[in-house]
Amino acid sequence: MDGIRMTRCGFLAGGLALAGTAVLGPTLGAGTALASSSPPITDCAGWGARPNSDIVPIWNRRPVKILVHHTATPNGGDLSEGAGYSLARSIQRFHMDTRGWLDTGQHFTISRGGFVMEGRHRSLEVLRSGTRQVEGAHCTGQNVVAVGIENEGTYIDTVPTGALWDSLRATCAYICIQYGIAPTELYGHRDFKNTACPGDALYAMLPRLRGEVAGLLGRNIEGGAAHKASWPLLRPGDTGDAVTAAQYLLRDNGLTEVIPNGHYDAATSDAVLRYQYATGAEDVGMIGGETWPVLARTVRSSEDSDAAKAVETLAARRGVESVPDVVDRPDWQRLLGTGGAPADLTADPTGPPR
Repeated sequence: MDGIRMTRCGFLAGGLALAGTAVLGPTLGAGTALASSSPPITDCAGWGARPNSDIVPIWNRRPVKILVHHTATPNGGDLSEGAGYSLARSIQRFHMDTRGWLDTGQHFTISRGGFVMEGRHRSLEVLRSGTRQVEGAHCTGQNVVAVGIENEGTYIDTVPTGALWDSLRATCAYICIQYGIAPTELYGHRDFKNTACPGDALYAMLPRLRGEVAGLLGRNIEGGAAHKASWPLLRPGDTGDAVTAAQYLLRDNGLTEVIPNGHYDAATSDAVLRYQYATGAEDVGMIGGETWPVLARTVRSSEDSDAAKAVETLAARRGVESVPDVVDRPDWQRLLGTGGAPADLTADPTGPPR
């Protein structure tokens, strides 16, 4: 069975990568119009990867979504293939030598020049089979259920190059075809973690990405399905009603020294860090897709609590006339102004990234 063994954990574990170089163009299934439009993908050997330091786990299941990341590296002007390969090697070096992981964390990397590269060993081979998933290390809780794509650059206030965007769109379409993933199931890293990744500008382009991927697949996304429900990303220095709501929710969790004044000040930042440490979240001081779902608990209209005050604050400031008797996740997102089509919250069964 091609050197693969079944483990007691229920996943397929592949051996160390074999030598060899290939630049592989995807072959799309019958009935699609994309056979010639998917980008070529350079495998690990092609860009000069080191061998993985341990067995790459391969699960006998399909992923159900795609996560978009940015590398948070400079938006350099060298768009050559060689620059892309150098980036891939530097990412692998950082992940293995600094993070202590067995290999590159993401499944695929796209350079600013639009060159698509395999990230973690065997990701391309397994993608082409369409039935299994390489376990990544790109987002805790999503490493088995989501394909991770790193995009070279920092996209806080600038957008990707046209070449990168075209390759991202085509790569996502190919992944959707291979795994049967709906084009609406494309997310940003911040949807599941307390991070600015993939940058404000690129994150804002995700509805467009969903729509364009759907177009490549010959499908239409009806209504507001391209806009997925999410959580606002709050950072030190932010102001507004979402900050006030978060401050009330922190108080609801026992951090009563926080003053609900709508300013993400030093006291709020300190409380957020302590709350994240206590809940096992990444304690980066931002409130994002990892902390909001824990912080924003279910609230009943009859409550006299700080959480109920958070609901009242949002409803009053956003002019919401009626609030349900029970406020749950979709209601919080609507009140926070980030409602939309339901998001896929599936989490994988694995532990920390490796």
